[in-house]
Amino acid sequence: MSASAMSGPRLRPSFLGRVLTALAAMLVAGCLSGCGAINRVPTLEEQAKSSWSEVQNQYQRRADLIPNLVETVKGYAKQEQETLTRVVEARAKATSVTIDASTITDPEKFRQYQDAQNQLSGALGRLLSTVEAYPDLKSNQNFLALQSQLEGTENRITVARRDYIGAVRAYNTEVRTIPGRWIAAVFYPDAKPMETFTATPESERPPSVKF
Repeated sequence: MSASAMSGPRLRPSFLGRVLTALAAMLVAGCLSGCGAINRVPTLEEQAKSSWSEVQNQYQRRADLIPNLVETVKGYAKQEQETLTRVVEARAKATSVTIDASTITDPEKFRQYQDAQNQLSGALGRLLSTVEAYPDLKSNQNFLALQSQLEGTENRITVARRDYIGAVRAYNTEVRTIPGRWIAAVFYPDAKPMETFTATPESERPPSVKF
């Protein structure tokens, strides 16, 4: 019996090439899948930080509208000085309590920020409720323009907060569950769960600005 017959059938080059191509494709797919899993943590983190920036932008927009609102109301309702003062003080506190994307993992700082914004919402709501007693103010064009801008801003705040809560939920779930938890521990040891807004009566609905 010849040596070639004893060695058994040989793989054809074309078949061997297909096998090697399939193995290479599986290896590449595995690498790409691994890279996707590794990149998921920072991707979700950046999405949450971007959502937080939008929350801050809308709160700042509201703060920027308040001085003109206070001055306009003051011209028609000077007897509401106490209410106006509370709004001014609440705005000062809200703008002094700052928290950026690098510190939204700090529970105490986040609580202080939320409390300050909620206090401003409450003071602003009380101010706006007094306007009903001043028909001339309600028909003032400057006040009407401010009312419209404030209404739009409050709606945008609600949307921004909702988007941020969703983004944080996705990120926190990733870094707290497997395999994201393992990946974060190995590749992103500084990754920490982020804080989010807690439901309060004041945060469930924006101050009423419609008359």
